Amino acid sequence: MAMDEKGLGKQLQAARQKAGLTQQQLCQQANLSFSTLTKIERGAIKAPSIFTIQAIASALGTSLDELVGSAAGPRRTLLKTKSGVSFVYFDINGSLIHFFQQAFTRIAQETGAPIDVIESTYLRFNDEVCRGTMSLQDFNQAMRERLQVADFDWKRYYLEAVEPVESLQELLVWASERYRVGLLTNIMPGFVSAMLAAGKLPHIRYDAIIDSSELGTIKPETKIYEIATQRAGVPPEEILLIDDTRANVVAAAQLGWHVSLFDDYQLDDSIAKLRASLEPSS
Repeated sequence: MAMDEKGLGKQLQAARQKAGLTQQQLCQQANLSFSTLTKIERGAIKAPSIFTIQAIASALGTSLDELVGSAAGPRRTLLKTKSGVSFVYFDINGSLIHFFQQAFTRIAQETGAPIDVIESTYLRFNDEVCRGTMSLQDFNQAMRERLQVADFDWKRYYLEAVEPVESLQELLVWASERYRVGLLTNIMPGFVSAMLAAGKLPHIRYDAIIDSSELGTIKPETKIYEIATQRAGVPPEEILLIDDTRANVVAAAQLGWHVSLFDDYQLDDSIAKLRASLEPSS
């Protein structure tokens, strides 16, 4: 993630002090070496790994978005599109990445369970995990019991199955050079940082990361869009949501956002439409 390393170090130091932790205490809780933390805080480490940032955020009891977003330096004054958009939120599943459903096939091959049983069990609990009301550990346990297997690790299956939608990710990088950008996703705990670490998502400066599992609300519920609007720091009419689910874009549009329904099956047309809509105003 590109960010001001000195700004990040100062923010981490301020967050640590606010939490009442010494450097040694934070190192113990985040499982970091003392030298690594001190180098980050003074800006000597220019690009700490997403694993390190996530570990620090967890130890401080804050979210990745709050820690990284506030450490990214002052908000950039960038461009607006012809329709007045200055902030673009990108969905992850079905938009920036695809084919996570292939994990169901892999699970069926390894466990011998029918795909329909695997998918129905996943769908039964997915919203709860993405909302943060059910832990990933409890989800894995529910899958183990339903599939009658000794071990189950959904994150492993997921990360092995997902593939970046390269053309949309390229557009995200392009947009980040012109507008403020963020992620707005229904996602299980820790999956955003895991995908960043695995190179499944671009390592760019995100002005906001709206992770449903950290907020206790999912799309298309109104609350998640209200939080996303607040963290974008711009009026609703300056926000664009790119999402592959109709209900999600309808909910955003009702709050005054611009929306674009992304269609992975009509990829070239979708990218062309988005690129045209994101051209800066002259």
